[in-house]
Amino acid sequence: MKQALSIFVIILAGTHSSFLLQGYLDTSEILYGAMTIMALMISAIFLWLWGMRMSPLSLGMAFSWAGSAMVMGWWWLSAQLGRPAWMSENEILLLVMGLMMTGAVLHFEVLETSFGYRRGAFLAPVAGALALSTLLLALVR
Repeated sequence: MKQALSIFVIILAGTHSSFLLQGYLDTSEILYGAMTIMALMISAIFLWLWGMRMSPLSLGMAFSWAGSAMVMGWWWLSAQLGRPAWMSENEILLLVMGLMMTGAVLHFEVLETSFGYRRGAFLAPVAGALALSTLLLALVR
């Protein structure tokens, strides 16, 4: 716990220093780029762990991190290209979000077996999240 908090404090200090020196835009683009690259590496490691049969959760983690990397990469690339109109409502972004959704569903499936629930119970939190998101969208429109 101490190590995690220490890393968090160091990252916050570095981020704040970058913000003071370069401003929000440059700092955010550096962070999005770094996170995109690290997320791809983490995804590859989890895919390797799954291939070695070291953890049942590894495939879900690989999908989640790959999806996160691609979404962050999309936003990062969009910023680098000056936010072109063709990227603002492109279905490709929705498709890569499907990787994150797949990872999340796989996580809930592993949790279902870990908690000893019946087959299919993992779909309840997935359906609940989709329903809540739909409700919130309806309320703001």
